Amino acid sequence: MPDYHDDLRLAHVLADAADAATMERFRALDLKVDTKPDMTPVTEADKAAEEVIRTSLQRTRPRDAVLGEEFGTEGHGPRRWIIDPIDGTKNYVRGVPVWATLIALTELGEGGEFPVVGLVSAPALHRRWWALRGGGAYTGRSLSQAHRLTVSQVGRLQDASFGYSSLSGWEERGLLGSFLDLTRECWRTRGYGDFWPYMMVAEGALDMCAEPELALWDMAANAIIVEEAGGTFTGLDGQRGPHSGNAAASNGLLQDHLLSYLRLPSEVTPEP
Repeated sequence: MPDYHDDLRLAHVLADAADAATMERFRALDLKVDTKPDMTPVTEADKAAEEVIRTSLQRTRPRDAVLGEEFGTEGHGPRRWIIDPIDGTKNYVRGVPVWATLIALTELGEGGEFPVVGLVSAPALHRRWWALRGGGAYTGRSLSQAHRLTVSQVGRLQDASFGYSSLSGWEERGLLGSFLDLTRECWRTRGYGDFWPYMMVAEGALDMCAEPELALWDMAANAIIVEEAGGTFTGLDGQRGPHSGNAAASNGLLQDHLLSYLRLPSEVTPEP
């Protein structure tokens, strides 16, 4: 297996730079907010964080491709950095501290494109999580100050804690009834949203979570962190990895139960 430790160290450097850019403008009274064509907000901080990451990658990894939410695709090749500069922009705009920069490195192999490095940095929460393919998942202040993540061992829906984002997406997919049936079976449900429920699944604080509509940059870093913590990350079609346009994550013991309520047929998801 290739050694990706240098790439993981670089991901931490990239996250440090992005954290500085985002925290500088968090809760700023003069924060500039625009509306994208898909009617979602984008701030000057989203753009600044992605620009600082791209600039560093151009210098340190010029042969690697880059896909970012704000500036699209640049370059080609078997290795690709996937960036969400601020996952949870609506929270960021409203001053809610639940947002993060998501950074992943994927590599193309015989089985397709899968993340080999993933990092989620939530500076307003003073939290960071990361994972290395085959090397486990961790959380802490730095590479030298970290502890390993492990998913829960809950095996029954009646004992499970389930995280989700919102109800509207499930209704649009025609799955609201099944979604509500699932919530009635679970011990506890909470609408945490965005990156956070996946990190809590990896930590063992939640047992499963799901979202009906996502982009690749929303999922790539989360997927490897959940998997390296011992969990399972698939699309609602049951396909492993972050390419289905939606996500279902669990401690692994509950994955079949989760998908039995929320499974969608396989569908081709266009490249962002």
